[in-house]
Amino acid sequence: MVRIDILTIFPEIFEGMFTHSIMKRAVHKGHAEIVLHNIRDYSSDKHKRVDDYPFGGGAGMVMMAEPIFRLIEELKSKREYDEIIYTSPDGVVLNQSLANQLSMKGNLMILCGHYKGIDERIRETLITKEISIGDYVLSGGELAAAVITDAVLRLIPGVLNDETSALTDSFQNGLLSPPVYTRPAEFRGQKVPDVLLSGNDRLIAQWRHDKAVERTLARRPDILDKE
Repeated sequence: MVRIDILTIFPEIFEGMFTHSIMKRAVHKGHAEIVLHNIRDYSSDKHKRVDDYPFGGGAGMVMMAEPIFRLIEELKSKREYDEIIYTSPDGVVLNQSLANQLSMKGNLMILCGHYKGIDERIRETLITKEISIGDYVLSGGELAAAVITDAVLRLIPGVLNDETSALTDSFQNGLLSPPVYTRPAEFRGQKVPDVLLSGNDRLIAQWRHDKAVERTLARRPDILDKE
């Protein structure tokens, strides 16, 4: 089982995402535990502020060191964490390989940033890995934390109804997924390729591989360049 602690100033954002579909199933089956922590609860300010103006001036606010240090130190006093992750556009970009690595960990912590970011001393002292979900900026790290959590939990054995499903996802074998079809075999004049109706597993597997390579070359040749 993997435990994921998520540190945020907006825990309510996760309510819908974590109570449906795959993530709900992962928790319900006992394969995962997701624990939300409100950073404001660890603020010593009477108004529960967690941000302040940046030294040196400039626009925007910065998340303060004290409440985050207090929260992380409390959590670390109770268990060891394999990774303490900060969602940041500066981080390594999340990919399937990284999701696979994280899915094999026991305890993960994800810190959701806001405003102009967090006090640098947090990053230097507490964070073990920074992860980005793409080259763009979000209003906060909650969406990124949810993406990371979803990408990780669906890989845990027993979470998906079909254990082989995750193994055939895009990027899992360095290729995009091939085209897929379902009933009816013919729809508005468009027919499912005959090979998929043949019952010949060897030919079907070869067709799927060829189509995956073809699609990857056409849409994401950069993936093949990395191989």
